[in-house]
Amino acid sequence: MSKTITEQTTAQEEQHPSHEVAQGVHNFSSETDWVKPEDPLLLERLEWFQDQKLALMMHWGPYSQLGLVESWALSDEDGDWSRNDIDWTDDMETFKRQYFDLNKTFNPIRFQPDAWAKAAAEGGFKYLIFTTKHHDGFCMWDTHTTDYRITGPATPFHAHRYADVCKNLFDAFRNQGLAIAAYFSKADWHTPYYWAPGMERGNHMWRGPSYDPKAYPWLWERFVQFTHEQIMELMTRYGRIDVLWLDAGWVNAERREQDIRLGEVIGRAREIQPWLLSADRTVGGLYENYVTPEQTIPDRPLHVPWESCITMGSSFSFGYGERYKSARQLVHILLEVVAKGGNLALNVGPQPDGRLPAEALQRMKELGSWMSRFGESVYGTRICEPYFTQSCAFTRKGDTVYGSYLYPSEDTPVPDYVPLPYTGPVTTVGLVGQEGKLDFTRTEDGLLVKLPLGERTGKTPIAHVFRLTSG
Repeated sequence: MSKTITEQTTAQEEQHPSHEVAQGVHNFSSETDWVKPEDPLLLERLEWFQDQKLALMMHWGPYSQLGLVESWALSDEDGDWSRNDIDWTDDMETFKRQYFDLNKTFNPIRFQPDAWAKAAAEGGFKYLIFTTKHHDGFCMWDTHTTDYRITGPATPFHAHRYADVCKNLFDAFRNQGLAIAAYFSKADWHTPYYWAPGMERGNHMWRGPSYDPKAYPWLWERFVQFTHEQIMELMTRYGRIDVLWLDAGWVNAERREQDIRLGEVIGRAREIQPWLLSADRTVGGLYENYVTPEQTIPDRPLHVPWESCITMGSSFSFGYGERYKSARQLVHILLEVVAKGGNLALNVGPQPDGRLPAEALQRMKELGSWMSRFGESVYGTRICEPYFTQSCAFTRKGDTVYGSYLYPSEDTPVPDYVPLPYTGPVTTVGLVGQEGKLDFTRTEDGLLVKLPLGERTGKTPIAHVFRLTSG
């Protein structure tokens, strides 16, 4: 699976060097676009961020009722790929009205934030990335800026005790010791300040505004103020936020002349939450504190903070009949990401009734079981040559090196001697999760480690994780 992801990354970089979006998937900024913060507290928080390694990402909103890709089918210029599953109408103006009316039927009465948080903690996740608002503009918090919100009078869920989804979810995850990243789309396709009716685009919409901000500066200023107010609501009324995770990279001053004065609002936010990291994805510069590949793993280590957001299934939002990656695939993806210096944001799309899909919960449980034994080779580690070699992943923590040998399937035979292409100094080799030392020999390419007999029989593991020490 990870090889396919890497190939996709390379192809995307070649086709979209300007960091645009292809079929809803964002490219990612290069290392040269990254600007190291000067604030010592932000540098400290980036070290904290790089220790976490595993995030649970969630795309959830009224669109989950349709089982379609979130938001994108609203954009006419993205319709060639985002509308494949719309089989009940050919009239896209009718579809748009139907989509924007989904709030009137969104009633996830089986939502249990404490159960979500408990499952995440047991799954080994260290922080939550939650969609407070996607491009469609529907707000999952009790905003005062629009009635198009989860607590709005037209949304049947507004009277539920957990109606303010962001508040209840953030509190529940914090109570389990997880940090909070607030996903926020800088674009908003519902507000008339961005998609203003009757402008030059007519009904044919794209992902950007329906007007030229330079030609209508007063309207654009309304949108800027609207955006600032929403961000500051999240920053002032929803407890500690560790990351402001900003999507819709086309909303930027440099390339698209869509200047929302991001530095101004992040400055205000940091007056209240000085530890706040900002992920202004695909834009680069001062407010993209870490880089965010999407559905991809870079083909080489990145020497800047980064995080790949990858779906547990095939889509970020809930899909009927979704098929999920196996625990083996998920662990291998995690090990490749971490070996190349990144964090993995593993996305699960909750159901429209408020539950997490049963198969997704099973995968989270399986991942947690693996991490409870082998997490020391993941959490708090940094990169170590030779990084990732398809069959092996390496990390370092202090003077200890961890070498993971990956088995592609349960049918893969386990060798008597495991080859580890690590050429650094080693005096002792052990298996993570077991006591005792293993016999090993030096080779021209690294090490050959003799497995205990009990590890060579029975079910093929996801990976053998070795602890290599020197001195």
